[in-house]
Amino acid sequence: MTHYIAASWMRGGTSKCWVFERDALAVPGSTVDEVLLRLYGSPDHRQVDGIGGATSTTSKAVIVAPSEDDDVDVDYTFAQVGIDEPRVDWGSNCGNCSAVVAPYALEHAWVRPVGDVTTVRVRNTNTGQVLIQRVATPDGRWEPELDTVIPGVPFPGIAVGLGFENPAGQTTGHLLPTGRARETLSVGGRAVEASLVDAGAPVVVVPAAAAGLAGVPYDDWIVAVRPELEFLDAVRRAAAVAMGLAETRESAPRAVPKLAIVESPQDAEISDIDVLMLSMGAPHPALAITGSVAITMAADIAGSLVERAALAGGTDLRIRTPAGVVGTWRRTDGERDVVGTVRTARLLARAQVPLPAVALAYA
Repeated sequence: MTHYIAASWMRGGTSKCWVFERDALAVPGSTVDEVLLRLYGSPDHRQVDGIGGATSTTSKAVIVAPSEDDDVDVDYTFAQVGIDEPRVDWGSNCGNCSAVVAPYALEHAWVRPVGDVTTVRVRNTNTGQVLIQRVATPDGRWEPELDTVIPGVPFPGIAVGLGFENPAGQTTGHLLPTGRARETLSVGGRAVEASLVDAGAPVVVVPAAAAGLAGVPYDDWIVAVRPELEFLDAVRRAAAVAMGLAETRESAPRAVPKLAIVESPQDAEISDIDVLMLSMGAPHPALAITGSVAITMAADIAGSLVERAALAGGTDLRIRTPAGVVGTWRRTDGERDVVGTVRTARLLARAQVPLPAVALAYA
């Protein structure tokens, strides 16, 4: 008998993810990793026999459940499903995909709308990070409107305000895991200056010159960086060891830490800093939102590469990305330090996904 798994296909920010309720992935005789890999059609660079989208921004899963914590409404776990390799990475969060959680919870009546704007407190179980999500519920009704456009998405979606509550050190325990604003990493006989920051997600920040992009027009960065991708991944792996995320460079996870290339803005009229992030070894077409949290907080760290490159810090930051300019903000109120932005979300489809025999695929 074929086993079917209920799922919702949703866009969150500039990513697409399949949303599963936690109990739906509990398949007798199989691990969750095995189930996800088979559903997504991995390993296969096309993911042709599965629901994966064959890119790092479309091979993602969000696993949700009502929280048992009185201070949290929904718990969610993020999974980056490998494409070419039979591996699921559980080591990080995805800020873009997190935008689907509040709409999903309201749609399934896990949270009751209250007033014109409903706040949903969400906890990412990968990192322990609590996100404050705010969505419009006019007159206390959940009647979602597709009325907001963000850079990197051609069509409007439901606006979701995302605030990362006290994001510093959620993975390593420290905003600066090494205790210093800048480090020098030795990679392949080259000395690479970097800032190692843990906020939203662990991120290694390098200057444009280290990626071979000094003097290159920003619009050409995605193409120009490709010859340096292997070297940059080696930098990222060296940073993983320095941050305590891996014992060896070879054992560093594919998704953690993220890597961001930064430079002072080439057009100060539109941005405060120019950024290109890498996702699973490839240029990100827009921006990892967890990475934007680290960039925003690093703008206030004296001596960091971000502080050195950015024209502004403190409360608001305009970050140029390949998809356009993303605005972030930071607010400190007593014991709470919240960094946030606005994403959009949209339901794409609901499905009953058939699960072929897992045991045969991964025997």
